[in-house]
Amino acid sequence: MTMLTRLKQDLTMADAARMPGGARIDLLAVADMVAPGAKVLDVGCGDGELLRLLAETRGVDGRGIELSREGVNECVAKGLAVIQGDADTDLADYPDDAFDYVVLSQTLQATRQPRIVLEHMLRIGRHGIVSFPNFGHWRIRLQILLGGRMPRTDNLPYAWWDSPNIHFCTIKDFRQLCHVVGARMEKAVALDAWGRALRFNAPWWTWNLLGEQGVFLLSRRGMNGTQGAAPSTAAGR
Repeated sequence: MTMLTRLKQDLTMADAARMPGGARIDLLAVADMVAPGAKVLDVGCGDGELLRLLAETRGVDGRGIELSREGVNECVAKGLAVIQGDADTDLADYPDDAFDYVVLSQTLQATRQPRIVLEHMLRIGRHGIVSFPNFGHWRIRLQILLGGRMPRTDNLPYAWWDSPNIHFCTIKDFRQLCHVVGARMEKAVALDAWGRALRFNAPWWTWNLLGEQGVFLLSRRGMNGTQGAAPSTAAGR
């Protein structure tokens, strides 16, 4: 069995599961959904780890937008094309279909207006990829039930008063949001505590209970003549 490690590296998800070589498992899941050579915008790109991974493994033309000056400086030092900006306000300035993919990796829950941000990403990109911590995981439910306090886990390590995450959601909640904004789910993966995909056929409520993270590949409903096809899942690959 491959041994995975957890290292504190990310601004919104401090303890991320990683492969022995250091690559974050959730970012590998995102990269697997991106076509080689695509034009990609990474919204909330942090220190640029995903952009560099996509450049090295998929040969993408990558751009990034990051709120923190520290993150922007780190990205620029790595030679990445990243500008400082706010997902809640600056995505409106991008034209339609400017990118093949727009990525929100561990970012959606830190935005003030998740629905508007998701609508903009699906307007700007032909595809959208969203990953987020699942607030419906059984450990979180148990902490609330038994402890009566806001939970803290490896993926959600912050106290409630200093967390950058302001709009928690579950996998079930996110599916509902996709329906509201007219997004089609092309592929979905639920990851456990160590970043491993849940590889069994199961209803969505099981993913909502056992998945610590969700990773979704989206497109606008009706693209390429499709209207309601079911997403392919980790179990289906």
